[in-house]
Amino acid sequence: MLFKNGSSFLLYPFRVSYLFVDVTHNYPVQVVINVSKKRFKRAVDRNLIKRRTREVYRLQKQSQLYSSLTESNQLLLLSVQFIGKKIYDYSFFEKKIAGVLKKLATIIDADQIKKTDGDN
Repeated sequence: MLFKNGSSFLLYPFRVSYLFVDVTHNYPVQVVINVSKKRFKRAVDRNLIKRRTREVYRLQKQSQLYSSLTESNQLLLLSVQFIGKKIYDYSFFEKKIAGVLKKLATIIDADQIKKTDGDN
């Protein structure tokens, strides 16, 4: 459902797909983080990238993403796919995930403005 009906954008080294769903929920976002086995053959490398991505997301989600989602009564399905060709250091992940979350927040805000204009 997410990949078929959702929208996506690319902010290298991440491809982000997202979809808003009207479902009762206890949390505002469901996230899946994916690293291609084709590109990174060793599980150790895939796990390192996923660990770094998850940790940076965990630290930044409250301040950058959840503040935009508090007004929305929808669940955000989110897929973060790592499409880079090499393993980057932690500070690179911090910058890039911050950019991803900032772009998602602007999309959420624009969507909410569109909905309030449609209600009037």
